[in-house]
Amino acid sequence: MGLASEIGRILLPFVLVCGIAIFVVMRMKHKYTKGTLGKKKSISAQQLLDSFIPLGMIIGGALGVLSSLYLPIPLLPTISMGAGIGLLFGYFAYEIYSKKEERISK
Repeated sequence: MGLASEIGRILLPFVLVCGIAIFVVMRMKHKYTKGTLGKKKSISAQQLLDSFIPLGMIIGGALGVLSSLYLPIPLLPTISMGAGIGLLFGYFAYEIYSKKEERISK
């Protein structure tokens, strides 16, 4: 029983992060083939939209490092899980912001 639980603890972060990454990549590929990727009128808004996913991964990795300092969890799984969860949140932020209409102030 000890060997199975140890293998599960090792592979669980890998399986979860791979599932998240496959989900995000397949959704973005589907949006690309349909031609419905988010487009903004201004260059700065488009750059912000394009940077949500990488920023989510960076922030998630940083939160993983910080959580490993205070919780009794090894560093490597928390970094990978943080980056995977950040990828998912970055994708959701991308989806929400791409649907939001740009307001032009006069």
